[in-house]
Amino acid sequence: MSDEALWANIFKQKNVVKENMFTVLKRIPVFQDLGYKELRAVERILHRRHYKQDEIIFRENEPGVGMYIIEHGKVHITVGRENKLLVLLSNGDFFGEMALILSGKRTASAIAHEETSLLGFFQPDLFNLMETNPKIGNKIMFRLSQMIAERLRLGTLENRQLKARLNVLQS
Repeated sequence: MSDEALWANIFKQKNVVKENMFTVLKRIPVFQDLGYKELRAVERILHRRHYKQDEIIFRENEPGVGMYIIEHGKVHITVGRENKLLVLLSNGDFFGEMALILSGKRTASAIAHEETSLLGFFQPDLFNLMETNPKIGNKIMFRLSQMIAERLRLGTLENRQLKARLNVLQS
């Protein structure tokens, strides 16, 4: 292989990785209102983390500091001492986004199901982004607000349905 072909191949692979990250970010609801340049700004503040199979990403009741996007691999989300499986997430899925705006404890644990690469987006980075580029920061906060409002609406609906079923069972 010539030197020219070698260097062309290296740069091509780097561009493929960038395009893949752009594609992954664009699918995440938190970032879907952002344009190409805005996504590139977010990409620069993401933290890539690699986990081995069965490695703990975070534990239930630990302080939450941000969200994670699965670049490749799989993650179990579990609750309780017995690690009851809630969901198995994979490429392009995300979790922990509530920690971007709420300083509280994690409500579940996250464990790598296999070798996994994650992109971390953390609260201090979001707050810094809001100061340095309010347009991008506000778009992200608006989407987070919409997501939380939708979860609240669905939770309220589910609560009503459960109460109705309970009333039927009790009568």
